[in-house]
Amino acid sequence: MRLRVLLPALALLSAASSAALAEEAARKAAIFPAEVNDPTLAYGRKPLPADQKRLDLVTEVLRTQLAEKGGLESVDLGPQAAEIRKESPLYKCNGCTAPIAKALGAELAVTTFADKGANQLFSLVVTIAEAESGKVVRQGQVVIRANTDDDWSHAARWIVKNRLLAEPLPGRS
Repeated sequence: MRLRVLLPALALLSAASSAALAEEAARKAAIFPAEVNDPTLAYGRKPLPADQKRLDLVTEVLRTQLAEKGGLESVDLGPQAAEIRKESPLYKCNGCTAPIAKALGAELAVTTFADKGANQLFSLVVTIAEAESGKVVRQGQVVIRANTDDDWSHAARWIVKNRLLAEPLPGRS
C-alpha cells in the first residue's frame, strides 16, 4: 500500500526537479552570425559564396553545440536586424553587441569571426560576453590550415569543447 502512494510522489518530485533544472539551464544568448575578415576583398564587398556558406555553417554549429553542451537558448535576432546591419561588421563595432543582446532579452552575446590569411589558412575566433556589462567571459581561437566545410565546422566544435565550455560558464555551478 505504501509503495502505491510512494511511487507517484517520487515520479511527481522527479518531474518537478527536471523542469526546474531545464528552466535554470536555459540561459538566453544572442548568437550573432559569423563574419569574415578577408583582406583580399575590397572594402564593403561580401564574402565569396563558398565562404558565406561556411560562415552560415559555423553559426549553426555554434548554436547547436552551445545549446546541447552549454545549455544556451539562442534568441531570435530579427527584432534587432536593422541595428545589426547598421553596426556590421560586428567584430569591429567596439562592444555594440552587448546592448543589442540586452535589447533582445539575452544574458550573453556570442560573436564569431574568421580571419582569412589565405585560401588554405584561417583563424576562427568566438567570444562570449555578458549582455549587461559587455565583459568578455570566454573567448576561443583556433587556426586551421585547410578550407572545407568539414574543417570549418570542426573548428567551431573544437572551440566550443576546448575553449568556450572547457569550464562551466560564469554563473553556472
